[in-house]
Amino acid sequence: MTVLVDADLEVTLDRPGEASVHGRLRGSASRLTLELDDPGVFAGAADAAAVRGIAEVLAAQGIVLSVESGGERLVSLGAVAAPWWQRRLTGTRRIRLGGLRGAWTSARSRSRSTPSVLPGAGLTPPGTLWPLLPTMRRRSRRPTTTHDPSRGGDPRLVLTRETALPGDRRPVFRLVDGMTLGSDPGCSVVLAGLEPLHARIRHDDRDEWVVDAVAGVTRVHGAVVASQILRTGARLDLGPHRLAYVREEYADHGRPFGGRIGGEAGRQLPQPPRAAVQRDSP
Repeated sequence: MTVLVDADLEVTLDRPGEASVHGRLRGSASRLTLELDDPGVFAGAADAAAVRGIAEVLAAQGIVLSVESGGERLVSLGAVAAPWWQRRLTGTRRIRLGGLRGAWTSARSRSRSTPSVLPGAGLTPPGTLWPLLPTMRRRSRRPTTTHDPSRGGDPRLVLTRETALPGDRRPVFRLVDGMTLGSDPGCSVVLAGLEPLHARIRHDDRDEWVVDAVAGVTRVHGAVVASQILRTGARLDLGPHRLAYVREEYADHGRPFGGRIGGEAGRQLPQPPRAAVQRDSP
């Protein structure tokens, strides 16, 4: 795999008790050049292991980084092949010295015990998870499902309006088992223009939220229903009022794994039965 880059970056490295080091990283495609005003800044023995690690990473990506100072190339790292005698000095074939000046700079920095300037392993960011496209795998190792053992996901109804001004807040009704909707003041959600008890919403044993019509007309996505399971994004019409059902993706059962595996047009992997998830959860 070859990575293509386009770089033009100026850097300044502050060293405690010593003068700052200035450099410029530039390049395109798979060739980079790092110009430094202090050629021995990274050549000390304390940074040798880190430099070898950088060289191996660059090589794996097909990138060559040339380090220069005063217009002269000192060393190349990455997708290079060093001669055998240089490998004895650097400890890797992925670092190729540019000439006598490069060898002399490295030897001088090692002899004077140049302190480490590169970050240690504790500051190195983690690598990218592989594969980069997990949805292309035929088998998934993800334990995640949309069967939330705690039956959460903040299910709610949001009252929508055909005309809304910027900054307007839409009423939100959190769902509870046995919620009632109608025009009677005793209902959980009171909306004018409905039957006294127009509809009821219940939470069943399968962790589904279901709307049941009681009186009047109840529609889901425009279709008249007597009883209907609600999925995230469902449009619920009660008389002149329109509400949208929303539940967080990790707990909504509309698609396997919240739709994360396979995508809209991909191969949907089956989830484990809900009973098994409920039984195995703490």
